[in-house]
Amino acid sequence: MSADTLILVLAIDRGAGPDPLTIHRTKAAVPFGGKYRVIDFTLANCLHSGLRQVLVLTQYKSHSLHKHLRDGWSIFNPELREFITPVPPQMRESQEWYAGPVDAIRQNRYLIERNRASQVLVLDGGAVYRMDYAELARAHRESGARITVAVRATAEPGSATQARVRVNDAERILGLTEPVMVDRRPGDRATVGDEHLETMGVYLFDKPFLLERLGRIERGAASDKDLALDLIAPLTQDHLVCAYRFGQTRGRVTPDRYWSDLASIDDYYQANMALLLAQPPLDLYQSDWTINTYQGQYPPARTVPGSVTGNEGVFVNSMLAAGTVISGGGVNHSILFPRVRVNDGAIVEASILFDGVVVGEGAHLRHCIVEKDIEIPPRERIGFDAQRDRERFAVSREGVVIVSKVATVSEGGS
Repeated sequence: MSADTLILVLAIDRGAGPDPLTIHRTKAAVPFGGKYRVIDFTLANCLHSGLRQVLVLTQYKSHSLHKHLRDGWSIFNPELREFITPVPPQMRESQEWYAGPVDAIRQNRYLIERNRASQVLVLDGGAVYRMDYAELARAHRESGARITVAVRATAEPGSATQARVRVNDAERILGLTEPVMVDRRPGDRATVGDEHLETMGVYLFDKPFLLERLGRIERGAASDKDLALDLIAPLTQDHLVCAYRFGQTRGRVTPDRYWSDLASIDDYYQANMALLLAQPPLDLYQSDWTINTYQGQYPPARTVPGSVTGNEGVFVNSMLAAGTVISGGGVNHSILFPRVRVNDGAIVEASILFDGVVVGEGAHLRHCIVEKDIEIPPRERIGFDAQRDRERFAVSREGVVIVSKVATVSEGGS
């Protein structure tokens, strides 16, 4: 299986979703779930599906992503023709950067040609989901399709950010159209009888067919924003393009049917908070489908009494990563990444704190996302005064406050 399939993971842009969080990193490198990066889910899918020839196409502020791939994903054996290799624009034909997803694939045509694989799986590195790609490949072979597109049924109401798909009874795709925007939460499931289908950033091509189509594409001659709409949609009338329905019972991953492209800060926040539910929609605990990542060699998380008040550090219904210390503070319904420190009398509620955040004594955070290495001053209050929050920070439509490196956090906030 691995030798037959070459993987191209698209991680080339900032992403339209968690905008303040992609000032210094690409969307694929955004932290997620207390210890992971977004791209870890796609790469874990490859690993568990037996696919170990992976090229990660990178471009926008890619240092963080490259470092993560080096530290967390140098696990394959090149002697067995296994690899996860970042590929920034090589500029073999011109001095141009990747213009879009189609151009990124076209510019790396030589890497596709020299690989022995017979098929190419193109994946979006900016979505969170678990999927057995081996089952997708099986369906592709059985159908005889030139292209197989993974699709998922959307619940109503829903906020489609992916192309809508029309299929016939044989699962042949008849057309792809622009997304229809409504209000859906990440991870919503389809209701009975709901046949609204959308793409999910997973496309399997026969390699000769893909190379032949790439040979016909001239840079800048057509729109290049969405792979499904710009490359695949025009082919559905004259070529066999089939749909593969996400979440089937076949395959080795539990069919939780969860998928989110983190299309906004609110989607990102809700996707993280959903992990704290008694029965979370995304299963992180399937023992034979672990999500690999880089983990620093930090000591265990712990709670200790505060040095001034002597109050016990406490946390309720929260995720605490390694190296975190709650010293006389309180954490409720929150996700804390590695090396976070919550000091005496500080309270963190319904918030996400990235690596190395320090919450000063007596500070109070509510409905916040705090960027890496930010120090919250003692007695600061964030998430309580909407007007003051908006003067200092980015605030989402639903009121989530993003405390980033470009924001000013003042001493002794009211």
